[in-house]
Amino acid sequence: MTEIKIELTKNPKEKPSEDSLGFGHYFTDHMFIMDYTEGKGWHDPRIVPYQPITLEPSSMVFHYGQTVFEGLKAYRTADGEVQLFRPDANFKRLNHSNERLVIPAVDEELALEALKKLVDIDRDWVPSAPGTSLYIRPFIIATEPFLGVHPSRNYLFMIIMSPSGSYYKGGIDPVKIMVEERFVRAVVGGTGEAKTGGNYASSLIGQVIAEEQGYAQTLWLDGKENRYIEEVGSMNIFFKINGTVITPALTGSILPGITRDSMIKVLKSKNIPVEERRITIEEVVEASQNGTLEEVFGTGTAAVISPVGELKYLDHKIIINDGKIGEVSQMLYDTLTGIQYGKLEDPFGWIVRV
Repeated sequence: MTEIKIELTKNPKEKPSEDSLGFGHYFTDHMFIMDYTEGKGWHDPRIVPYQPITLEPSSMVFHYGQTVFEGLKAYRTADGEVQLFRPDANFKRLNHSNERLVIPAVDEELALEALKKLVDIDRDWVPSAPGTSLYIRPFIIATEPFLGVHPSRNYLFMIIMSPSGSYYKGGIDPVKIMVEERFVRAVVGGTGEAKTGGNYASSLIGQVIAEEQGYAQTLWLDGKENRYIEEVGSMNIFFKINGTVITPALTGSILPGITRDSMIKVLKSKNIPVEERRITIEEVVEASQNGTLEEVFGTGTAAVISPVGELKYLDHKIIINDGKIGEVSQMLYDTLTGIQYGKLEDPFGWIVRV
């Protein structure tokens, strides 16, 4: 294993109050960084004090968007221990994104070792208030100073971390989402299944339109026929119809969510029917009209489960489960958070102690 150099800060920051964390506002004392140089490969892995980085204005990430990222969390258990949830899956997905963006693969074992060291060094930053966590953002950017359209020859791989507040402070409140009718997020063969900045940039217009109409998020349809459901802005989506949980199949334009995969595994372990298949918005509307649409929920790292209480499509305004969280949604939330915070046994081997 390559040695990871460590430089500790001489000026520790004052930690924010745990009841005012929010999301993505504060950053821990240290970060991980590693360089890639063509002909040399990935080199000089190091943990250093959190600090600005210097890039040439001609760095290719600014001009052609060659960048990928991940998102995961560290959790503090009731006995004060710190643990990660499926970090190996995040680094595996990072390399999948790297392949699509023509970025050199990282050593997943080295990345995990670096992450564990970084979390251990900044373990005092992992909050302990109910529902709080330490959000972790690994990312890679193209740094070669060159304006030609070509994969970069130089990169930076970094990991930064941010203490985050509880997503649900006053209990789980179902959200209202609307189907985007004009714009599309991704198409099969594009970059939809890679976790890259461009996908999120292209989704912002849908988010703005939704918010202008009083909705929290956008539900995206496929880019070809504009009828097959894909995902919500920052979440995968699930529908419980007539006792069966259905989520759109991974066709190449949908992000393969790690929380999504975890939910499917939990559902199967509970013997709840679950299907990964193509599902049209018309099928959802029909299910709502004949009374078989029982629950709708999104899944993602930030919220774990985000139940949907209202869905708008054209002139249809669908109210799901009287606007309340459903039984399966609640079970999935309780199970996954129970495992993440060490309140429940982990029969899946997902937890990595730091």
